[in-house]
Amino acid sequence: MKMSTPVTGVQAKTTESQTDGSAALRRGWSEFKTLRNYIFGSSAAIITDVSLIVGLGSARAGKAPLLAGLLTIAVADNVSDSLGIHLYKESEGYSQRLSLLSTVLNFLSRLLISCTFIAIVLALPMAHAIIVGLVWGLLLIIFISYLISRNNRDNPVREMVVHVLIAVVVIALSRYLGHAIATYFHAP
Repeated sequence: MKMSTPVTGVQAKTTESQTDGSAALRRGWSEFKTLRNYIFGSSAAIITDVSLIVGLGSARAGKAPLLAGLLTIAVADNVSDSLGIHLYKESEGYSQRLSLLSTVLNFLSRLLISCTFIAIVLALPMAHAIIVGLVWGLLLIIFISYLISRNNRDNPVREMVVHVLIAVVVIALSRYLGHAIATYFHAP
């Protein structure tokens, strides 16, 4: 007959910290797989980048100002939004590790999206870059809307239409503002 040995305080703490560690690891992996960490950053980057391309294109800006704007968004706007995500996660009581993970995932998703638009502008003549950037951005919005609706068990067509309409309104406003600025300053 085997007698059980009493658990000491050190052993209990070790077992408890191992359990907490594995639970934190599971929460971290679950957070890594969570769609919301990528969606906010990606959708914001898409709409911002497309609006900038269309707006500056309407203002008849060249590639250099457009690339400068896209790079500024890829870095400065990205860091500021990622910091906002980090502060939000911390204010919601997430651990430092999970807050940092959400911040990094948001930053990387936004950076990747911005790099695709930078590549489009670098690879194509300006007139083509505007059209291809617009189509690429709307396709990405449709794809993200589909993922969200599938995840939430909503009607995908309705979600795609709503999100594309919102994006089109923002892009149209950017085009109008770019055209108005070009007209006001008599851009060539």
